[in-house]
Amino acid sequence: MKSVAILFAGLLLAASSTFAAEGEAKALAKPDLAKGQATSSNVCAACHTNDGSRGSPANPILQGQHPEYLVKQLSEFKSGKRANPIMSGMAASLSDDDMKNVAAFYAGKTAKPGFAKNKELVALGEKIYRGGIADRMIPACAGCHSPTGAGIPAQYPRLAGQHADYTEAQLVAFRSGSRKNSIPMTGVAAKMNDREIKAVADYIAGLH
Repeated sequence: MKSVAILFAGLLLAASSTFAAEGEAKALAKPDLAKGQATSSNVCAACHTNDGSRGSPANPILQGQHPEYLVKQLSEFKSGKRANPIMSGMAASLSDDDMKNVAAFYAGKTAKPGFAKNKELVALGEKIYRGGIADRMIPACAGCHSPTGAGIPAQYPRLAGQHADYTEAQLVAFRSGSRKNSIPMTGVAAKMNDREIKAVADYIAGLH
């Protein structure tokens, strides 16, 4: 019996090692850009265009976005952590590999520069983006998203050139609590008024 138990334990250890090795290999596998492009065309194009470029201002520009951040958002749409009826439905059909592939496809594209539209607000937007608002303890956006808007992979998205309408809508959603998947952003947006949000969004649109 003892030898049987030892043999069984050995088999379990071998199986566990095999599963771990397979999981690690899958995690290290390079994304398939062709499959990512197919997902973009077949699933995402109606709202984000075939290559994630400058479509409707209500929808984000995906070109050049950090793939880790895109995968995080898709996963949270799928799980319900980030609420959006349209995106939750779209993400529900995507596997982990689908998400990684389409994120890598968008990340490999170079977004065209955007531009600010409101000359009266852009100076205020720059001031907040670069220096924050000290008397209300609003931190500078540049602290997490970088002075150039390049962002930090996974947690903090690239912002430079993003549609002002989309950025404004997300800040309002964070402020209202309808978007719940970033505690830092909820805290920041909660202290900002409509004019400040609009100013920062417009400044970001022209940042590059």
